[in-house]
Amino acid sequence: MLKKLQQDLSSILLGKEEVIRLGISCLLANGHLLLEDMPGMGKTTFSHALAHFTGMQYRRIQFTSDLLPSDLIGVSIFDAEQQQFHFHHGPIFSQFILADELNRATPRTQSALLEAMEEHQVTTDAGTEPLPQPFFVVATQNPSHHTGTYLLPESQLDRFLMRLSIGYPPSDAERTLLKTIEHSRELLKQSPMVDPSQLLIWQKETQQVITSDLIIDYIQLILAASRFQGWFIHGLSPRAGIALVNASKAYARTDERDFVRPDDVQAVLPAIVNHRLCFKQVQTLLSPAERLLSYVEVPV
Repeated sequence: MLKKLQQDLSSILLGKEEVIRLGISCLLANGHLLLEDMPGMGKTTFSHALAHFTGMQYRRIQFTSDLLPSDLIGVSIFDAEQQQFHFHHGPIFSQFILADELNRATPRTQSALLEAMEEHQVTTDAGTEPLPQPFFVVATQNPSHHTGTYLLPESQLDRFLMRLSIGYPPSDAERTLLKTIEHSRELLKQSPMVDPSQLLIWQKETQQVITSDLIIDYIQLILAASRFQGWFIHGLSPRAGIALVNASKAYARTDERDFVRPDDVQAVLPAIVNHRLCFKQVQTLLSPAERLLSYVEVPV
């Protein structure tokens, strides 16, 4: 069934099979996904298709500079007849949230997502309420040099399990796209493949994927290299290490395996660490993930 999900998504986001697999892995790992790319690259299309085929309740929130935290979370309104306040839920109370152009909102509004993403709950003046399960946030952001954007703080970047960039399609895929513009809309009229309860089962099964001591040793060597080789301003945190384990399990699960291999770790590493690490000095040839992979030996 997971293979079928990947195939159907590949029929909509053409020529991006690895991006799709990583996006599904992020969902199976119960994380959140940050898509960073130029406008018009398919970020919203991919998000909508993933929500549709998994049967999740979908809300798209357009982030703008005047968006307030209460526009996300909700607001208490006074009922004059009953002489009491009633809390009206905001769009955050959904299973699949597309936070579109997240970095166009102010830091105050961006921070309203932190508790929801980390704790799967929201605290309001009416108390603390759990969010629907499963709960998955896909945020898109335009490159930081675009006018009217705010840099996401490190604390918020760290809440995203993965950061992906879709990029331009291959020429043959783009040609197919140009000739079949309405094709993706027709596919989205199909019934969902699964429902949220099945997705919760998949997430639970992902947690059971076996991670051997050899794989844990490999991940710990990667973490240590990020901290003690002097390449980066700050090394990877324990949370990043947990993210790497969970993402590797999920990536193996998309291949319908119940154990993690070193190439699973290598496949997810760029999406896990490149938004968490900053070089002390500008590196023009290697990304943080490439620097780590070139240094740490692969277990055999």
